Amino acid sequence: MARQERALRTRRLILEAAASVFDECGYERATIGEVVARAGVTRGAVYFHFASKRELAQGVIEEQFEAEAVPERSCRLQEFVDTGMVVTHLVPIDPLVSAGVRLSVDQGAEGHLGFDAAPGWIARLERLLVTAGERGELLPHVVPADTAGLMTASWVGVQLQSQRFTGRADLADRVATLYRHLMPSIAVPGVLACLDLAPDRGARVYAEMVAARGGAEAEGAVTREAGEVGKVVE
Repeated sequence: MARQERALRTRRLILEAAASVFDECGYERATIGEVVARAGVTRGAVYFHFASKRELAQGVIEEQFEAEAVPERSCRLQEFVDTGMVVTHLVPIDPLVSAGVRLSVDQGAEGHLGFDAAPGWIARLERLLVTAGERGELLPHVVPADTAGLMTASWVGVQLQSQRFTGRADLADRVATLYRHLMPSIAVPGVLACLDLAPDRGARVYAEMVAARGGAEAEGAVTREAGEVGKVVE
């Protein structure tokens, strides 16, 4: 078990290092050597987990979807908003998320590799919209798959504009504006009036997620400790 945990930690360390390299250099200029240097591991350790630079990039893309989803709400459209706003909050501070965005829009990588984070985000948003429709939160004309695709494409465009003009300093404000324009076209009036579309929504929800994660980890530690005590008593 300890060996498995070490392997998982090493893999995560490599992915974080790779993400920072891809985010700064793009796919074409990134090198395994730089990933090795930043991760502080051997080249063999990198190749044990990832056979190539392409697999590393794919790992960075997929790692985004291993994280927990936003907290469940009574309103699924609020979860729909929260998903995009939390990603918005993470892009400037989490290299894994930022690198996933860059790799998805990197034309040099796209031309011969074809990895893309968009399908994963579209699928996650579509699931939320389907449930929202079942709960009567959507206007009759809304097609969940279409709206999820439109939202993802729009978010990427807004992110690119923010990165170009302000270095992402106004990203949360731009995405909040996107939601203020989109949500009236899909949400029934009663639900629309209750949605929190503020620019700082992502930061607040992410803080809630971190607090919940910390509580769960503490509970897990207590459970493990109790288990060890039980073994000693036996």
